Amino acid sequence: MGGYFITFEGGEGSGKTTQIQMLLQHVESEFPTLDTVVSREPGGTASAESIRKLLVTGAADKWRAATEAMLMSASRHEHVVHVLRPALEAGKLVLCDRYNDSTRIYQGVVGGVPSADIEALNDLACEGLVPDLTVLLDMDVETGLNRAVERSGQGAPGDESRFESKGMDFHRDVRQAFLALAADHRERFVVIDAARDAVEVAKDVAGAVMPRLRTAGLV
Repeated sequence: MGGYFITFEGGEGSGKTTQIQMLLQHVESEFPTLDTVVSREPGGTASAESIRKLLVTGAADKWRAATEAMLMSASRHEHVVHVLRPALEAGKLVLCDRYNDSTRIYQGVVGGVPSADIEALNDLACEGLVPDLTVLLDMDVETGLNRAVERSGQGAPGDESRFESKGMDFHRDVRQAFLALAADHRERFVVIDAARDAVEVAKDVAGAVMPRLRTAGLV
């Protein structure tokens, strides 16, 4: 593939959407001819967005972790086949808000689904598509959840706050599991302190991304 695939991971409220948009603006200003695709998971296609609604709304205990993993993977497969792989094959830069590392952490390590089962689902859903770079936006759980509540509007009908409502201990475990995963895959991950001002965070994100795009020959 001639493109470059960057995923953004992190806990609730860590600023993934904001940082993706700020990186997009930076890339477009520096390299206006570079084609860039921005997407998200769960979602990214009409069918995958339908699955997203099932997953991110409703009560915290609405689904078992294994059910979540299967739904996430079904959504992901549609996303990979119809959006991610075609964009990368066309030589585009792809920025994605979450990917299969989230399933490894949320449903696997923290949710309790065996790793072998998670990886089997990832193999089926992703067809071997691995990010070139994963940006982990790390911050303390309390601040992140407060940001997420402010963003979505607590208790609003149809809001996407199901995962936020899983409790503080759940989210502390998510943070530690992400940091452990990043430590095990240093060649792919860059960990950035996301608790700071968004502009400062964006500088670090760009500082991590731009040299890699040059090395990959994308710019």
